[in-house]
Amino acid sequence: MEITEAQYHQIEHCLPRQRGNVSLTNLQVLNAILYVAGHGCKWRGLPKRFGRWHTIYARMNRWSKSGVMDRVFAELQRAQIVRIKIEAVSLDSTMVKVHPGGTGALKTGPQAIGKSRGE
Repeated sequence: MEITEAQYHQIEHCLPRQRGNVSLTNLQVLNAILYVAGHGCKWRGLPKRFGRWHTIYARMNRWSKSGVMDRVFAELQRAQIVRIKIEAVSLDSTMVKVHPGGTGALKTGPQAIGKSRGE
């Protein structure tokens, strides 16, 4: 999903004013952020039409730390331009292999005696 110029003008007061020589406008960066949020892709997976992914990520990171992103998404939802909810989800895929003898099962049969008994 991308927002148009008219929709952008409704929320541009939430974004910092651009100064100096910038390669991407705030609208382009915002559309790239919405693309990542909507498609769930990695930053490196952004299509080339949005520009350099690192530039977009750096600006989004700055905006996130300063509270700009919270204000922008709140305004986007208030104006009913987009209806998405951003939540953080974390999955842990840690796996620990345990030796068969360390599983806690009772030892029965010839394996319980072991080699220390002379067998």
